[in-house]
Amino acid sequence: MKSIKGIVESLKSNKTAKVSVVRLWQHPLYLKSVKRTKSYACHYENIDLKVGDEVIIEGSRPISKTKRFVVVSKVGGNE
Repeated sequence: MKSIKGIVESLKSNKTAKVSVVRLWQHPLYLKSVKRTKSYACHYENIDLKVGDEVIIEGSRPISKTKRFVVVSKVGGNE
C-alpha cells in the first residue's frame, strides 16, 4: 500500500485519529501551485499520539463506515 504523511488534527473518538494530508499540484492552464487539504479518519492502537504529531498512514480494509486508513508510525510531534 501507498504511505501518506499527515498531521493529527483530532483525537476525540476512541482509537480514531483525524489526520490532515496536504498536497501541492500545479494547475495545468495557469501553472500556479495549488494547495489541497484532505482529512482521513484513521485507526490507531498502541501508539501515543497528540494533536499536531506528524504520522504515516496506509490504506487498509474497511474498519468502520468512515475508517479506511491505519496509522503506521509516528514521525515527529510538538516538542
